[in-house]
Amino acid sequence: MVYNCTMKFLPSIVAYFFEDRSAKANVSALLRFVVLLAGIMVASALAFQHIMLWEGREYSFIQGFYWTVVTMTTLGYGDITFYSDLGKAFSVLVLLSGVLFLLVMLPFTFIRFFYAPWLEAQNRARTPRKLADDARGHVLLGSFDPLVANLIEKLRRFNYDYAIIVPEQQQALDLYNQGYRVMLGELDDIGTYRNAHAEHASLVFFNGGDYINTHAIFTLREHSTSAPVVATAHSPDSVDILELAGASQVYQFSGMLGRSLARRVLGVGMHANVIGRFGQTLIAEFPAMRTKLEGRSISEARLRELSGVNVVGVWDRGSFSPASAATVMGTHTVLVLAGSQSQLEQFSNLFGAHDPVRDPVLIIGAGNEGTAAAHALKEVGVAYRVVEKSSGVAGGQSGQGGHTGDGEDQTGHDDTVLGNAADIMTLKRAGIDQAPSVIITTKDDDVNIYLTIYCRKLRPDIQIISRATQERSIPKLHAAGADLVMSYASMGANTVINYLKGDDVLMVAEGLDVFRETVPASLAGKTLAQSEIRSLTGCNVVSIESRTQGTFINPDPGYVLKQTDELILIGSFEAEHRFQRLFKAK
Repeated sequence: MVYNCTMKFLPSIVAYFFEDRSAKANVSALLRFVVLLAGIMVASALAFQHIMLWEGREYSFIQGFYWTVVTMTTLGYGDITFYSDLGKAFSVLVLLSGVLFLLVMLPFTFIRFFYAPWLEAQNRARTPRKLADDARGHVLLGSFDPLVANLIEKLRRFNYDYAIIVPEQQQALDLYNQGYRVMLGELDDIGTYRNAHAEHASLVFFNGGDYINTHAIFTLREHSTSAPVVATAHSPDSVDILELAGASQVYQFSGMLGRSLARRVLGVGMHANVIGRFGQTLIAEFPAMRTKLEGRSISEARLRELSGVNVVGVWDRGSFSPASAATVMGTHTVLVLAGSQSQLEQFSNLFGAHDPVRDPVLIIGAGNEGTAAAHALKEVGVAYRVVEKSSGVAGGQSGQGGHTGDGEDQTGHDDTVLGNAADIMTLKRAGIDQAPSVIITTKDDDVNIYLTIYCRKLRPDIQIISRATQERSIPKLHAAGADLVMSYASMGANTVINYLKGDDVLMVAEGLDVFRETVPASLAGKTLAQSEIRSLTGCNVVSIESRTQGTFINPDPGYVLKQTDELILIGSFEAEHRFQRLFKAK
């Protein structure tokens, strides 16, 4: 366990008051005030007795103390009163002292010297500076952003303990209150990694700026040379430096996303785009928009018969569903295919031929994603125009966010149109009227939704491909008119999980996994068709690895399953759990 339950709440809070120097001083000050207040009350009770004797009446000390408490707290029952002016003056004095000491100073002193330290002790218990001594196999996260939030959901799914290393107490509390596990520590302090038991971690992930990541990795390596470290690089030039600092693997997610966006442009991505590889089995995507498949069902297209590929499911406006023979491929359908390299090439030859792109593709935003998309289009000979708001893109950094993106422009002056993409004249200068596709790459989802609606209004027939930062923005972008949406957070989290899981699981897209299972005893001896895996669970068997016969990609339904065989399946998280429940438990 990353966290030891005894570290939380009462035991650690009590220990804080006995061990922390400032806490002990606060408690001491509070006790001195309480002693002073008790002394005043005792003195007032004794004075009450003497004044009452002077008036000719006799009361016990308990009665005097009772009168003192009632008077100081301003309750004033009136059952015991003085007759003389001296007694009434004394009553006023006791009343005013009660207002001062009980109603003003006591609450202030209690809050200042006890309640506030108590809250601080609770906060310290919730945000520890050290993980439990038995922490093993956990994942350490060096920052928090939408990508990390998405990654944490996947870590929970695979039952990985984790901790977000946070330098500030308030940020740590905010994350804790949102349900995240946190640990206070500075990324450039070797003690942080010692307290986090980084040497026993399954993975340490740094997703900050390039300079911060480099410093953090270099510091971590002083403590452990063996901990697996994955880092992100915002600049291509930083990849080598991060590796020199000690990173096990460096990903430039913005560049990966930009190239993926470009591959989906009509006339560029009109072939099966490989999105994952599991041994010899390839998983690919193919958009049906403006192809000979649009408007046809899978059975009518005879995809498996003609190419050998297996259609394992379809994406439609960001929603994945298993494919059936009756599934009709529409404008927004993206096929998810499984097959060998030769099968996918055959599929592309049959269904991927298209007229070349003649007019420039619009890229809104000259940041890292926009630049990577432009380079990817240039490599395949497709013209493009980059629309950028900031005049500084010619040789420097533009501002963060904005209507047209952010980052450094490396596309060149001839292919860049300066101006606001929300201005119709800017878009017309860029060629919106003739462009076959527009790629929206800004980091601000609000801006992306705004521009998607605008471009769809201007050109109902244009292909719109958009970047999303937050997962919740994906359906909104589809509803706004985007044909294809790619999530930065999802792509990055999937990539990190794939590195962490190795050959056990391959996450090819949000909610879609390729995973390995040994043939359950309940299915041994049955044919693949008799097993009814697809109909019962929603999983597709994309290949079978036999110890004696090798690998069968898209195996024949008549294949007889052996208990020593390994199934390579693809399906949603829910489908995987149905498989486990129906077959593995038997």
